[in-house]
Amino acid sequence: MENQIKWYDNNSINYQRKYRTLKMIEILFATSIPVVASTIPNATVISILGGGIAFIEGWLNLSKYHENWIEYRSICEILKQEKYMFLTHSGVYSSKKSFTYLVERVESIISKENVNWANLNSDNKGD
Repeated sequence: MENQIKWYDNNSINYQRKYRTLKMIEILFATSIPVVASTIPNATVISILGGGIAFIEGWLNLSKYHENWIEYRSICEILKQEKYMFLTHSGVYSSKKSFTYLVERVESIISKENVNWANLNSDNKGD
């Protein structure tokens, strides 16, 4: 279970980093256009900046960094909650079958996430 928590945590952080980096570049390009337009009469630079914005937005849409970041963070936090409830024998984990419940609940959480991931990423194949 600890490996699953680490995996979701690391991937959430990775996707968050990628998403925020690309969004910052996109913002930089967008805010540069008025400055470049007023100082450089060459439309090529403006076209490159505009094309860069369109490319980044398209890439973010295809890669689903934001969606995966949120989904993985959510799963990570749910798994942590299950772990702490199990360790403190809280809720459903107060019975003698606590380990069985833990395994079933964690497998259910991961299984739902796998189905969600497949549905989210299958949208790309139809485009």
